Amino acid sequence: MSFLNTIRGLGRSSKKNKKDIEPNAASSFYGHTEVPGSHIRRQSPTRASSPSKSGRSSNTSSPIKRNRPLQPTLQKQSQQSQVQFQHSSPKRAAASLNKSNQNTSIQPTQLPLFLCEPYVKTALVKGSFKTIVQLPKYVDYGEWLALNIFELFNNLNRFYGVISDYVTPEAFPTMNAGPNTNYLWVDSNGQAVNLPAGQYIEYVISWISNKLNDQSIFPTKNGGAFPPNFLKDCKNITRQMFRIFAHIYHNHFEKIIHLSLEAHWNSFFAHFVSFVKEFNLIDRSELEPLLPLIENFEQQGKII
Repeated sequence: MSFLNTIRGLGRSSKKNKKDIEPNAASSFYGHTEVPGSHIRRQSPTRASSPSKSGRSSNTSSPIKRNRPLQPTLQKQSQQSQVQFQHSSPKRAAASLNKSNQNTSIQPTQLPLFLCEPYVKTALVKGSFKTIVQLPKYVDYGEWLALNIFELFNNLNRFYGVISDYVTPEAFPTMNAGPNTNYLWVDSNGQAVNLPAGQYIEYVISWISNKLNDQSIFPTKNGGAFPPNFLKDCKNITRQMFRIFAHIYHNHFEKIIHLSLEAHWNSFFAHFVSFVKEFNLIDRSELEPLLPLIENFEQQGKII
């Protein structure tokens, strides 16, 4: 009988404890939150201009949570804990205070999908692209830059064509690369404006195409000389290409996975970063939205 009473007592106590414990919120493996666009009007089309001066804005503000008033029972418990804390030794009080501060400061962080395994380690080939992007012997410096930028842009344009139908103004009213990065477009009047992501990318693609087809910037005839500002144009082009990479990684990577293209996409991005890193075409501060991914690829040896 004592054994049965013990079991019954355990059952009652476990039921009581189960009632007191608040359920934890379930965390999903990854989440893709669409930006609500029902209350946001689509901006009128803006005349495309050179995006070389387009800026970046960061959203660091967050909603402030209001503290609810304590219930009488909770107030009584807090008063009792304060009394116990006062009667305890100073060392124990300091230790308990530090422990409570650590527990309150720790918040669960959710990694983007492209940083989660196995996707972050998925690639078509092993090794780095160092030897592929290096300037070959007896090849002109300008010709090598022009050739690689032309091929990288065409491949990026094809990748974007796969997911372009999903880049709607309602879902993506701004050209963002994560919650803290928003790219602005500089119009013909020199004003930085917010554009829907699809419109921004279409402007970039059109602007780069015009640059590549301009014989005064990218000459194709024998004996054609590259202009003095050729390197500056290459930097502006690759910077805008990176912004398309960043937007797709942060907002459309699950679509890339659905199409089983994550290995192609990761290898293509590693190739692109290896190229711009080899010739110092993009400042490291500009790579910030995808810097954790780039550093991960560097640790894996994909980027050297």
